[in-house]
Amino acid sequence: MSGKDLQGDQAVVSVSVAVDQETAFAIFTEEIDQWWRRGARFRVAGAKRGIIHLEPRAGGRLFESFDTDAEPTVVQTGTITVWDPPRRLAFDWRGANFAPHERTEVEVTFEGNDARTLVTVVHRGWSSIRSDHPARHGLDVVAFLGMNGMWWGDQMASLRTLIASRS
Repeated sequence: MSGKDLQGDQAVVSVSVAVDQETAFAIFTEEIDQWWRRGARFRVAGAKRGIIHLEPRAGGRLFESFDTDAEPTVVQTGTITVWDPPRRLAFDWRGANFAPHERTEVEVTFEGNDARTLVTVVHRGWSSIRSDHPARHGLDVVAFLGMNGMWWGDQMASLRTLIASRS
């Protein structure tokens, strides 16, 4: 990990990957299901087999689909607000327990040269989510942002591992 930082109401995590900017952007967006960690901490499906998908356009959805005992389920986690390959991607982020008006924002930038790309995730907007919201796990803002940064750090470590496995 290149860095993890807490600024205001946002968590910032960066990772350097050994591919060019276009490849890093493509793997992040097109292969999101391959690097997005599995399990209850990372996916609505929990232990069930599911797929995370990102529709590659402004207005596209970030969603998870999985089967339940009753029927197939689709949970939309975000809506793409910025689609600027290979430099930048942003989307609204909504936890499964968010009210319809509650949202945060995730911005991902890709700064590269021929051989490496710095992928930076900024997850902001937590000050608009009430302090007693279940998504905050009873933590004060500093502790919660630290936890959110570690969560994204785990995700970016998984992205870096996927990319490194192809070298």
